[in-house]
Amino acid sequence: MTVRTRIAPSPTGDPHVGTAYIALFNLCFARQHGGQFILRIEDTDRVRSTEESEQMILDSLRWLGLEWDEGPDVGGPHGPYRQSERGDIYGEYARQLIEAGHAFRCYRTSEELDELREARKAAGLHLALKPADLALPADEQARREREGWPHVVRMQVPASGTCVVEDMLRGVIEVDWAQVDAQILLKSDGMPTYHLANVVDDHLMGITHVLRGEEWINSAPKHQLLYEYFGWKMPVLCHMPLLRNPDKSKLSKRKNPTSINYYRRMGFLPQAVTNYLGRMGWSMPDEREKFTLDEMMSHFDIQRVSLGGPVFDLQKLTWLNGLYIREDLDDEAFLKALRDWAFNEDYVRQILPQVRPRVETLSDVMPLAGHFFSGLPAIDEASFDAVKLGREDLVKLLQFLVWRFEVVPAWHKDTLLAEVKALASHFELKMKDFLAPVFIAITGSASSTSVMDAMAILGSDMTRARLRHAIAVLGGVSKKQTKRFEKEYREL
Repeated sequence: MTVRTRIAPSPTGDPHVGTAYIALFNLCFARQHGGQFILRIEDTDRVRSTEESEQMILDSLRWLGLEWDEGPDVGGPHGPYRQSERGDIYGEYARQLIEAGHAFRCYRTSEELDELREARKAAGLHLALKPADLALPADEQARREREGWPHVVRMQVPASGTCVVEDMLRGVIEVDWAQVDAQILLKSDGMPTYHLANVVDDHLMGITHVLRGEEWINSAPKHQLLYEYFGWKMPVLCHMPLLRNPDKSKLSKRKNPTSINYYRRMGFLPQAVTNYLGRMGWSMPDEREKFTLDEMMSHFDIQRVSLGGPVFDLQKLTWLNGLYIREDLDDEAFLKALRDWAFNEDYVRQILPQVRPRVETLSDVMPLAGHFFSGLPAIDEASFDAVKLGREDLVKLLQFLVWRFEVVPAWHKDTLLAEVKALASHFELKMKDFLAPVFIAITGSASSTSVMDAMAILGSDMTRARLRHAIAVLGGVSKKQTKRFEKEYREL
């Protein structure tokens, strides 16, 4: 048997370090056994998936040195490798499940589903919705089918009993079927959910081992049941521990930068980031901190993974990165790393139009353009003293901007400008007054090159990181403030 593993990221945002972490362990496991590693794009969310995000995923994983044997860009015998291009396949397998009585068409409206959940909650029932709960009277079901009502396809699940799942690291996992809902397999637009697409694709692509985050443990019974319904052999499961913040909470962008692009833009070396991710819950046999990807692959043993939540400590990563710079880079390599990082022609060409009209001598360039070549600005509370806003309104403005920028469909100046204008209108501020604190947060100065152009050039990760840094400098957002802010933001 040839070992085949995969990673299936969703192109709906910035490339996450958690994706790289799981990809690294899948790659190492495959190479340990002389097998193959596949990259598949899970882009069934047609509203949020973008080509730009997909390309960032490919670029960031390659930057880290993680190469795949099959994928959307390199091809392979099991393509296509984008789930959006495999719609007919999922529809056929969903039809097979319906015909075999393992799935059913559900015509329940969202309002009816809400009423069902509320009624169960009021009755003190906290169990999952089952097929019997969702069933309509036969004549009503027939009417809705006849009239062509929108519907989803859901899977049949047992009402009671225990599902036993085997895990490479955890041994036997037991899940109560009462907690497992009648999962949607096909959405009303005909696109599959992760659960159906994941099972069908893993089978058709010959995946033998699934290494994924432990957040998928509760979905394992559904996947195991689908394999039983189809009569297929299930891949071996291995649920990896989740990355944690230093306070042991789940790694999140609110407490730690989570985008690979952020670390790339900050000037971390790819080999240092890969090395650090390899230390997340795993160790070399000799326990050394610093090792190459090739060394990790040659010594890899999945049983050396610790189930304790690995802490993603930015200070430790920074220390390791410094070690790589001092020990591995001579002057020539250091110069090359600087060029690759920011002092390259493609990046500098974006900046020239911002500074050239504003300079009289070449020595004027760095004071004007320094923020394009730095990490987080050296600002403090006093930096915002000239801004004509109360402290809470100032923090709220920056927080709202972060939230808006987290969901922009594409990171372009025109898109960002539309978001800024909408928020300026909400705060009843002129653009100049609205942008005053943003200037400081992004450039570290009250006046500089165009802040809108700066955000477009710096990119989504660094822009949001600098806005969050400014919020932290101003004292952060308390839990009470967060609730007030979220309520007002939802009403926008």
